Amino acid sequence: MSDCNGLDRRRVLAGAAAGAVALMALGTTAAAQESVTWRVQSHWPKASASFDDSLQVLADQLKERTEGRFTLELFGAGEFAKGPEIYNLVRRGVVEMGTTSPSYLQDEAQTYAFAMGIPGSLREEWEMMHYIKNMGVEDLLNQELNPAGVIYFSEKVYPTELVVKQPITSAQDFESLKLRSAGTMMDYLSAVGAAPQMVEGSELYQALSSGVVDGAHWGAAQGAQSMSLWEVAKYHLTPALGITVDAYIVNKDAYEALPDDLRTTFTNLVNERFFLRSTEYQLMEQLALAEGQESQGVEVIELPQDVLDRFTEASQQIIEQESQRGELAQQAADRLRELMTQLGYL
Repeated sequence: MSDCNGLDRRRVLAGAAAGAVALMALGTTAAAQESVTWRVQSHWPKASASFDDSLQVLADQLKERTEGRFTLELFGAGEFAKGPEIYNLVRRGVVEMGTTSPSYLQDEAQTYAFAMGIPGSLREEWEMMHYIKNMGVEDLLNQELNPAGVIYFSEKVYPTELVVKQPITSAQDFESLKLRSAGTMMDYLSAVGAAPQMVEGSELYQALSSGVVDGAHWGAAQGAQSMSLWEVAKYHLTPALGITVDAYIVNKDAYEALPDDLRTTFTNLVNERFFLRSTEYQLMEQLALAEGQESQGVEVIELPQDVLDRFTEASQQIIEQESQRGELAQQAADRLRELMTQLGYL
C-alpha cells in the first residue's frame, strides 16, 4: 500500500513538474513574441539624406529581422523637439530613442568633443572609426551618460565640409564670414577669424538664403545636396574641417526592458550599421559632389595654406582645452594623441 502511495506521489510530482515546465515554456514563448514600438525623435530634418539612408534603413531592417515585432516610429527634426532638446526627451523617456550629434551633449559629458571628433586632428574616416570603437572613446562617453539613464551608440563617421556663398582665397576672406556651426567646430572656425553661430537644421536653408549666415556645414556633400544648400552657396571647401560622428541615443530603462532577443537584435544591428553606413557614406559623398559640380555648377575650392596653418594651430589648442574638462576627457585626449603620433600627424 505504501509503495502504491509512493508511486502515486511520484506521479503527481512528476505531473506537477511537467506542468510547471510547460507553463514556463509558455511564458517564455509569450515573452519571446512580445511586440515593441519605440518613438524616435531625430535631429535630422526629413529632407536630410541621413533621415532616409540611416534612420529609415535601420527601422526597416529592425522590423524585418524581428518579423515585425520591433518597430520604430520616426519623427523629423522639430516634431517633438529640436537637436539640443532631444537628449532630455530621451533621458526622461518621453521618447525611447533619438538621433543626435555629440555637439549637443556638451553640457552632459566631458568627452563629447572627442566623440564628435576634434577638428583638424584625424584626416580619414577609418581613423575615426578606429578611435571611436577600437580605442574605446564611445565607452568613455557611455561611462558618463549611462548613470543619467541614456545609452549612446555611434551611428556613422563622416566628413565635415563648408559651403559658402563667396570664394575663399585667403585667411582674410574668412574674417568677414558668418558661418553656421556647432560644438568645438565653432572654436575652430573662430580661430581663423570667422563668426560662427548655431542654426538648427530645419532653419538652415532659410538662414543661408536670407543672409543670416554666409556659409554652413551640414555634413559634407550629401548634406549640402539633400538640404539644398548648394542652391544658394555654390562654393564647396576642401579638405574636410574634420571627421565627425552622428549618434543614436536610447533611454536606458526602455533598452533594458526589451525582451532579450529584441535587445540583442537591436544592439547587433546598430553596431553592424555603424561600419556599413560609414563606408557607404564615403562612396555617396563622391557621387553627390560630382553630381553637384555637373548639374548645379558647384565649384570645389581648396582652402588656402594660411587658413590651413591657422587650423592646425587651433586643433592642438582645442585638444588641450578639451582635455582639461576631467579625467575621462584626459584619457580621450591621450588616446587621440597616441593615434595621431602613430599616423605621423604629431
